[in-house]
Amino acid sequence: MYEGLETRPIICLDMRSFYASCTAIDLGLDPLTACIAVIGNQERRGSVVLAASPVLKKEFGVRTGTRLFEIPDDPRIMKIEPKMGFFLDVSMEITRLLKEYVPTEAIHVYSVDESFVDLSGTRKLWGTPEQLISRIQDDIIRQFCLPSAIGMGPNMLMAKLALDLEAKSRGFAEWTFADVPEKLWPVAPLSKMWGIGSRLETTLNGMGIFSVGDLAHTDLAQLEASFGILGNQLYHHAWGIDLSELGPPIIEGQVSYGKGQILYRDYTTARDILTVLLEMAEDVARRARTAGKAGRTVTLSVGYSKKAFGGGFHRARTIDEATNETLKIYAVCKELLEEFYDGRPARRLAITLTKLEDETSMQLSLFEQRKWQTRKLGEAMDQLRSKYGPTAVLRAVSYTEAGTARERARLIGGHNADGSFEEPED
Repeated sequence: MYEGLETRPIICLDMRSFYASCTAIDLGLDPLTACIAVIGNQERRGSVVLAASPVLKKEFGVRTGTRLFEIPDDPRIMKIEPKMGFFLDVSMEITRLLKEYVPTEAIHVYSVDESFVDLSGTRKLWGTPEQLISRIQDDIIRQFCLPSAIGMGPNMLMAKLALDLEAKSRGFAEWTFADVPEKLWPVAPLSKMWGIGSRLETTLNGMGIFSVGDLAHTDLAQLEASFGILGNQLYHHAWGIDLSELGPPIIEGQVSYGKGQILYRDYTTARDILTVLLEMAEDVARRARTAGKAGRTVTLSVGYSKKAFGGGFHRARTIDEATNETLKIYAVCKELLEEFYDGRPARRLAITLTKLEDETSMQLSLFEQRKWQTRKLGEAMDQLRSKYGPTAVLRAVSYTEAGTARERARLIGGHNADGSFEEPED
């Protein structure tokens, strides 16, 4: 199974309880002993905890997703508003620290608090991978006073699994292919496996697959027949095999433009959902125009509220000609919504524009005489927003009760740079 596979010393670095730890350091507290809950809008009793310090999780059972009203009334618990600008600054400084040990192309920033790093070729300068890992973790403690956890494996998948399933409790863990039967195959439920969500888990359970070991010993042809390429990937991931390169989207350039958001409340009508979709289509189109790109495939994802027992749909449609026009992207989304939306309350929306090509490939049509004017109008609106801010020019729907653009314009990743937060999740 593993003969001929390339193995590299890949690590996955995770800043443990990053937001809560950064907040503790900012307040001059020890992140390992402070009871901190990072919460957005504390005026909403239903606001969720965005991050919880290790002690808060252990002693009070408060963790990410806990509601504000569920937090015990204890004087030791500090409820702090997030400072996303500060968190991003710290994240970038940690990345700069990594660049002292490896070249930029060896680093793939996976999220604000997690990165993959290829340690190939570092032995002569820094010793064994284990020695370099110890040095990196010591430097992070010394410079930022922040705890970290690192998983190491022969590829990105194994490094991530080592991190999630072992290192987060120990600080460091290394998994090799020899560890797969003992450490990976017993993993259950399947949603604990990186890349398997709850819906896919339910489908696999219906096929009699309940653990990663079950998945590894399921006939490959059966998985491919049921899931296509994904089935092939699931099978090989169950054996710890991952052939993906380290961070190709960052190195090779953007392959899609997307916008996703969790709504402030349940949206119960198609009309209100379409209001937000128009705002999102505007943002996706603007980013594509700025990059000089156009796309032919529009994907719409709608996630239903937990009150409606979850679920949703994810559908794509390819059009004849690439576009970066807001209203054309919106029109496709409207078609998909009318076709697949079943009326349940929606809480999550996402639009993605793929199959990109250079904007110069867009053809002028004899039947669309205003096409060039529409493109120039979009460009003018983009320039106004770039110069005067994202709310300088808005569509009328953004001023309705269902609109979200005005509120979200002042957020960074769902958070205000100065501290406040908008409710992210049901």
